Order: sequence, then structure tokens, then C-alpha cells
Amino acid sequence: MKRFLIFAVKTLVLLFLLLVVLDFLYTTVYVQSSNRGKIDYVYNSAAREYDVVILGSSRANNHFVAPMFEEKGLKTFNFGMSGGHLFEASLLLKLMVERKYTIKNVILEADLNLSNEKRDEGVSSRFLPFIHDSKTIRNHFLKEADFKELYYIPFYRYVAFDSKIGFRELYKTVSKEPTTNLAHLGYYPLVKKKGNMKNNLTNLKPLRNKYYEEIKQLCKDNNINLIAVMTPMCTNTKGLNYFEKVQQCYPEIYNYEKAVEGDQYFSSCGHLNDTGARRFTSVIIKDFFNR
Repeated sequence: MKRFLIFAVKTLVLLFLLLVVLDFLYTTVYVQSSNRGKIDYVYNSAAREYDVVILGSSRANNHFVAPMFEEKGLKTFNFGMSGGHLFEASLLLKLMVERKYTIKNVILEADLNLSNEKRDEGVSSRFLPFIHDSKTIRNHFLKEADFKELYYIPFYRYVAFDSKIGFRELYKTVSKEPTTNLAHLGYYPLVKKKGNMKNNLTNLKPLRNKYYEEIKQLCKDNNINLIAVMTPMCTNTKGLNYFEKVQQCYPEIYNYEKAVEGDQYFSSCGHLNDTGARRFTSVIIKDFFNR
């Protein structure tokens, strides 16, 4: 029995040490990467200057054509992230400020994402390799229900989010496999082929969203002009009065839900195709950046 206990203790100690070593190796790789996605692109950078930074979910990523801003002489990058919530948008802006970015304008897609304060598991996991290296990231996750496991258990985060930051992504990062995440200045164009052209927003309710409030405060504290907008939806959507509720909650958010109309401009009910995105971006440039 004594031998068994000694063996069990040794096994547990070795397992713990293995987890520590693996955690260190994975983290070392990720903290040196800057070309796989928008999060590491920001994290491993310093003091960039932008006239326009775009933040939000896929409804930012697919709707704002960053090269069109550049054609007007506005240095721009679209940091919208498919699936992302305001939780991730706020944290990304915090990292930019921490790295002393000079930003004149932030265009924030603030519409459907106002209805929750949850993190997106997939997108937020991309920040986790840096959680021990960054107080900003640690503090942002501090009140999450699984923070203790993510922060204190070696290698746990890499196992829990294996599909996003596990071995496969590690290998691609080491081999410097290119992605499309940073192409077109962060804008991701959608093809004309239509997906689901129906949507129902009836049960959505905009919140006094803490992460939207964080973004507003960050912009105010750093002399950044915040342009918060609601972006187009297809006409075959139930509960479009959601956008009116957003303006009642936050009158400063500009309602562009009807800025582009016609199914031919949509890839799915909530996402413009490339043609629609270009029409929408033209409207935004005309309304806010007409020189």
C-alpha cells in the first residue's frame, strides 16, 4: 500500500510538471506570433497609428470595407471578429490603448451584440495564451465563472479550448501557415450566394451593456471619436423594432439598419455580401468622413 501511494504521488507530481512544461511551451509560441489572427496581431505590436479602427462582430468584419477608407486617405483596419461579442471588442481596444496606439476614430458595430454581456467562447479563447503575461487580459477575465481554472491550472486552457488554441493551432503558428484574417486590412468579403434569408429578433432586448460602456469610456479617456452604428439587416426579419429599442437605450448609436435594402445585397439575412458592404461603406464614409 505504501509503495502504491508513493507511486501515485510521483505520478501526480510528474503529470503536474508535464502540464507546466507544456503550458510554458505553448505560451512561448503564442506570445511570439503576430500573423495568425487579429488578437495576436494587436498583442504583439506597439504604437500603431490609425485614422479609423473598426470593432465589432461579423457584422463589422463583413460590412466595413477597410480598403475603401484607405482610398480616401484614411489609415484603417477592420478588427471585427466573426462570432465576437462586445466582451472581446472591449478587450481588444484595451490592448490597443495599452500599446499606445494613436487612434482618431473608432467605428463600433453596436446592435445585436448589445443584447448580451457574455464572452464568445471561440473568440475569447484566442486571448487566453496571454492571460499570465498580461494584467489587462487577466483582469478582463477575472469575473468569469471559470477564471480560476483558466488562470491557475497549468495547461487547462489549452485543453478546454483545444479546437482554437490546441495542438493543431500551435502547429500552424509554428509553421507560420498564412490565414485570411489579416487580408484586405481585416475586411472579410462574403460571396453573393445567399444563406439563411430569414431572421427573428423578437426575443432580443438591448442591455445597458457594461462592455459598450467600457468602450465609450476608453474612447473618452483617450480622445478617440467613437462612432457607434447599427448595420443593415434583410427586410425579411421579424422584430426589427429591436433597432428602435437600441436607440431608446442609447440615442447616440446611429441607426443604419435600412441603409442598404434588397436581398441582392445580402449573403445571409444578417450579413451583407461584398457588393452590399461596399454600398454601406460608401454611406458611412460620406456621412462621417466626407472631405
